[in-house]
Amino acid sequence: MEILVCVKRVPMVGGRIVVTADGQEVDTRMSGFTVSPHEECAVEEGVRLAERFGGRVTVLTLGPPAAADQLRDMLALGASRGVLLETDGREFGPIATAGAIVGAIGDGESRYDLLLFGNEAADTGDYQVGVRVAHALGLPCVTGIKNLEVADDGASARARREYRGTEEVFDIPLPAVVSVKEGINLPRYPSLPGRLRAKRATIEQHAPRWHPEGLRTERLRVPPGDSKRAEILGHGADAVPALVALLDEFGVLS
Repeated sequence: MEILVCVKRVPMVGGRIVVTADGQEVDTRMSGFTVSPHEECAVEEGVRLAERFGGRVTVLTLGPPAAADQLRDMLALGASRGVLLETDGREFGPIATAGAIVGAIGDGESRYDLLLFGNEAADTGDYQVGVRVAHALGLPCVTGIKNLEVADDGASARARREYRGTEEVFDIPLPAVVSVKEGINLPRYPSLPGRLRAKRATIEQHAPRWHPEGLRTERLRVPPGDSKRAEILGHGADAVPALVALLDEFGVLS
């Protein structure tokens, strides 16, 4: 089974988010980078299927040269091949990203049995790329998937997702595009042999052409956070009455 998993290099944000002075991008100078959690689960799902059916998993990303590091992280998890669609630093929108992926796949007919995407990127949350790729290739597409079962003959799959407290089930022929959500599986930790293999692996590189899209970013703005203020109740024994009143207000006194 030939499986393609598309991932995206996103900032590893653990603190306050800052935008650049021109308001066009998130300032990532002090951030590390990773792949979106949904996409890490997509890689794990692809590796499990390849282990069951044989074949290989190709991991593809579009981004700057440094995005090769994220591809190597995914190769360490068990993927067999890494493909970097190298950009010149300009941001590709969802239309251009989908077009670059379709161009990398080939002449409009998928040579893959299954194309896996994360349901949405952790930074932009566009929810579009997988759907656009499926439309361009004329493939069936299901999104938001939390369970995926491929038939023994590899010709079809059953995908399940949760929606408003119910479960939706889709029976789809393969090849198909499936966007998965975090929680479909528990990604493995990379082994030492996997890390060594990924370090030595050759990353295939292509350079898709950038083109503008109909939507244009005017300005990014960080929403104001909730202000927190500490109140000193008092010092020593003088603070006891205020403390008792506060506990009574919270309803913890019987």
